[in-house]
Amino acid sequence: MKRLFNVTVGLTLIIGLLSACSDSKPKHSKYTRTDTYSAGEIFFAADESFSPIINEEVTVFQATYPKALLHPIYTDEFDAMERLMNDSICLVFASRDYTEKERKALKALGGSPMSTPIGYDGLSLIVNRANADTCISIKDVRRILSGEVAKWKDINPNSKQGDIEVVFDNKNSSTVRWCVDSILGGKPINSPNIYAVKTSADVVTYVEQHANSIGIVGSNWLNDKRDTTNVTFKKNIRVMSVSKNDTATAMNSWKPYQYYLYTGDYPLIRTIYALCNDPIHGLPWGFTQFISSPRGQLVIFRSSLLPYRGDLTVRDVNVRK
Repeated sequence: MKRLFNVTVGLTLIIGLLSACSDSKPKHSKYTRTDTYSAGEIFFAADESFSPIINEEVTVFQATYPKALLHPIYTDEFDAMERLMNDSICLVFASRDYTEKERKALKALGGSPMSTPIGYDGLSLIVNRANADTCISIKDVRRILSGEVAKWKDINPNSKQGDIEVVFDNKNSSTVRWCVDSILGGKPINSPNIYAVKTSADVVTYVEQHANSIGIVGSNWLNDKRDTTNVTFKKNIRVMSVSKNDTATAMNSWKPYQYYLYTGDYPLIRTIYALCNDPIHGLPWGFTQFISSPRGQLVIFRSSLLPYRGDLTVRDVNVRK
């Protein structure tokens, strides 16, 4: 079975919810903190695109540990890391690891930077229901983002849509940075019709209302909660199938279902990290450990994302119409 990443046997997770440092506490607040791994009150930050899964983890954690109170700050990835580096919080959820420079800076201040991969997210491409183009290649995604093509007919000569409108959640979000780093190889996005709204929910709304648009969001925003099997996306937009081949067809393109994240067939996969800087091993560290535990990883599995650690069993089934 083809696998793009390593799925470790045995659901053992480490979650990194924010530190017992409050968002308003001074630097070096580790000397005045009173939180423990399962009790106290903290603020932590996360890229807004991960808010659905983080909210679920917070709910389960607080139900398990009633003396713990967690306050998520949903912002863009750049701002979240700024807060962590400035010691105003001790925990961040992002789609990247620390840089070597960041690790050295935190250690120089007496910190204890720890990065914990907690799961995998499929970066999804969504279009309006009126758009009949349901398959796209990574090559064409790159051409759109680089500005090489600007009209849907440049992707599909039979398309009835006009100019391509590219929609992101936020100009400083993890989604934008990931596209620049992983799709464009570090080159800037130069699409002539590019829009940055505010949140992932706004991206979905924009695509619903604009027939020419293509939105880029995390797949955990698209799961239809009425479907407990996690194989149904929201009915009000289309989720495109993406191909690694230069020419996308229905046979070589894949949607961001959990199974295709697991096999690596879906090409737009990003890792979700808990970045914790908690030298006293208090509530931020405890929350991180919880997410890495079997129970925390099960929450990720049920959310339509792929847990980083898990004993996953794949079964063939026959479907009768």
